[in-house]
Amino acid sequence: MHTHTHPARRRAQITATDVSVTRGAQTVLQHVDLVVGASSRLAIAGENGRGKTTLLHVMAGTLPPDAGTVRRVGTVGLAEQETSAADGRTVGDAVAEAISRPVAALAALDTATHALATGAVGAETLFAAALESAESLDAWDAERRVRFALGALGAVFDPATLLADLSVGQRYRVRLACLLGADADFLLLDEPTNHLDRSGLDFLTERIRLRPGGVVVVSHDRALLHDVADVVVDLDPTSDGIPRMYGGGYAGYREGRSAERERWEQEYGRQQAEHARLRDDLSAARNRLVSRWRPEKGTDKHGRATRAGGLVQNVHRRQQALEAHAVTVPEPPLGLRFPDLPTRTGAVLLHVGDVSVAGRLPEPVSFELTHRGRLLVTGPNGAGKSTLLAVAGGALPPDTGKAWAPHGTRTGILHQETSLPLDRPASEVYAAQVAGLVSAGTLPQSEAVGLDRLGLLRPGEAGKRVGELSTGQQRRLDLALVLAARPHILLLDEPTNHLSMTLVDELTEALGGTEAAVVLATHDRQLLRDVAEWPRIRLAATVAGNSPVPMG
Repeated sequence: MHTHTHPARRRAQITATDVSVTRGAQTVLQHVDLVVGASSRLAIAGENGRGKTTLLHVMAGTLPPDAGTVRRVGTVGLAEQETSAADGRTVGDAVAEAISRPVAALAALDTATHALATGAVGAETLFAAALESAESLDAWDAERRVRFALGALGAVFDPATLLADLSVGQRYRVRLACLLGADADFLLLDEPTNHLDRSGLDFLTERIRLRPGGVVVVSHDRALLHDVADVVVDLDPTSDGIPRMYGGGYAGYREGRSAERERWEQEYGRQQAEHARLRDDLSAARNRLVSRWRPEKGTDKHGRATRAGGLVQNVHRRQQALEAHAVTVPEPPLGLRFPDLPTRTGAVLLHVGDVSVAGRLPEPVSFELTHRGRLLVTGPNGAGKSTLLAVAGGALPPDTGKAWAPHGTRTGILHQETSLPLDRPASEVYAAQVAGLVSAGTLPQSEAVGLDRLGLLRPGEAGKRVGELSTGQQRRLDLALVLAARPHILLLDEPTNHLSMTLVDELTEALGGTEAAVVLATHDRQLLRDVAEWPRIRLAATVAGNSPVPMG
């Protein structure tokens, strides 16, 4: 493992060859090969637990791989999700550490300049080397770059402020600003958009685009990947266990991943079908052995023995053929199977007239939805988006105005926060939801859809207690419960929270084609772009300190 501590600029490169990392009995990374060049914009994608942060640390040199090699030429700056605040370090300490090389380069240049002025022996060589080092670091501008980045990211300026007194998000912004100002050959970023507001996101995106060095980013932010990534490394499961790398930016990643999934499903289906055929052949041969080995009356003893032996041999051949045919392709990942949602073609499907809620939605809001209607609700945190959806769905009574839908209209609300019973199996929770809808006459039995048909939870996951599921799996169950009602109206509050990028893409496509009316509230930048043509209502910020809408 080689590391260069001096800038390499155009020669900079990180090369990972056949890298694997294990944790106990679990393989976190397997056979990863990648090359990051001086101008690369590489994104690492995958669901939680797939090893994205691990790979970032392996590339940075803070974690040695269990197998394979990593070679680094050039300097590396790593922005972890959580920045250390130990040993009484301050914002000023973090800035000083970030620009220590440029400061040292300027000090060396001062020394060389003095030597040159006094005519010291070898001063010309010393001065040329010091000047080259300072220029490669753009040392004169380093402190200004850091201070500018601190301001643009909304980070704390005061150098005396203890890092320990800052929130996790504030510490991350300080660290990120320092790295952007320090200008290392490679910038490795772990979920950088988690702690940034819109202006900070715009600044980060611009800096990643314009900086001369390479960037590797781990992120679930599809908009960031769309805006900056040239290559995407996908750590999600594949048919052979080896990570995939897609060129063409985020669009190329989506297309390549879709094609890969289709090939995987086809090969898995082919192998399963062949295995089933061989199994049926063996079963038929065994039945013949049991029922047909006895010859008709009058057949001699030799004929009986000949027929029995042939049937036994046929069973053996079928058994060997079945055993020789192994299903080598693992089961493909789940894919969302969005149910056909019914529609009602009346004049008005949902009427919301002058509704307001004291302290939560102070300004009256009105809208109407008809068949296949679409509405996007936007606004800053605390503006009342969740409140409006809760009122529209009948989960919260308004203080003024009314929300009305024709009798028999089914409405499904996906809240931001879950209220699932943690001690019950997921399949039981779903079955109880469907049974309640059917018994109440809300949902005809003929329209009920099984949990397994939605492609949201595997059988093993559905059998677990809700409290044993991951946050993402619980979010999938929440979505399944909404779809179980086969609603005419979908009210979705931040539906992409905790969902994988693959599922979000599938959900976005489904929303575009469903017959149901949809009201959507989201901060997801890529989703906002995907539904940019929808009619929208923008809510203004309410007074500070308002309580959020209770979810349930």
